Parts: sequence; C-alpha cells; structure tokens
Amino acid sequence: MATITINGEAREVSADPSMPLLWVLRDVLGLTGTKYGCGIAQCGACTVHLDGTPVRSCSVPLSAVGSKRVTTIEGLSPDGTDAVQQAWVELQVPQCGYCQSGQIMSAVALITAKPNPTDADIDQAMNGNICRCGTYQRIRAAIHRAAEIKRG
Repeated sequence: MATITINGEAREVSADPSMPLLWVLRDVLGLTGTKYGCGIAQCGACTVHLDGTPVRSCSVPLSAVGSKRVTTIEGLSPDGTDAVQQAWVELQVPQCGYCQSGQIMSAVALITAKPNPTDADIDQAMNGNICRCGTYQRIRAAIHRAAEIKRG
C-alpha cells in the first residue's frame, strides 16, 4: 500500500511498486484523462506532472513517485479555466483529440517556466509530443494565446 498525492489529494494505492504510474492512474484510480499512446515514453500522450515537471507516466514506476505531487489533466482546473485549456478551446486545437491531454500538460509546464515563450521555446518543450493529426501549428498558436491569457 502506498500513499501518493494526486491532484492535491492524498490517495491510498494498492498496486505493485513496479506498475507504471499511467496504469495506476487509469486502472487503479479511474483517472482516464491520461492516455496510453506507445508505452515507451516516445509519444507524450501519457504526460503528467511530478512536482510540476512533465514526465511520461508510462515509464515512471509507482515506486518512483514517493512524496512527489502528481498532477493529471483532471487536476489542472475543475471547470476548464486553466489558460492553456481556454486557448485550446478558443483556437479549436484538437482534431481527433487523443494526444491533447499530454500536449496540454507539456504546454502548462512550458508556460509556467517561460511565461512568454518563443516559437523555438515551444518547439523544444513540445518535442516528443506527437500529434498524429498534425495540429502542430494550432498547438503553437494556442500556447502563444495561453501565455497572453495568463499574462492578462
């Protein structure tokens, strides 16, 4: 039995310590916003934050979480008012939408670290977040818009 903090709430988890965090979130806790994409940390669909740092949850074992705070797409804002979520809706970023939770989690970390990101900053931070539909230009535009929203 392990206690981990997910979206600000301490949760008791009964799972094998080697189980990837992705499956703890989805199968044990029912938080299905984090998606399975590749299982080898290459696509970014499973991105969550550990103490604010984006990580690929498919490659992080439960034992590595320890006392770190886990934030999932469900934990960004209960009503979708996070600046990145607002920009995603405003600019109609998703096509199929499958990769979007991972894209959003990476974008939130970027804007937190760099409130006024350049195109180069965005390209670097989002590298490895694959969108099979190719919405990269809308993603970049939404990140710029989210930064504007956040700055006021």
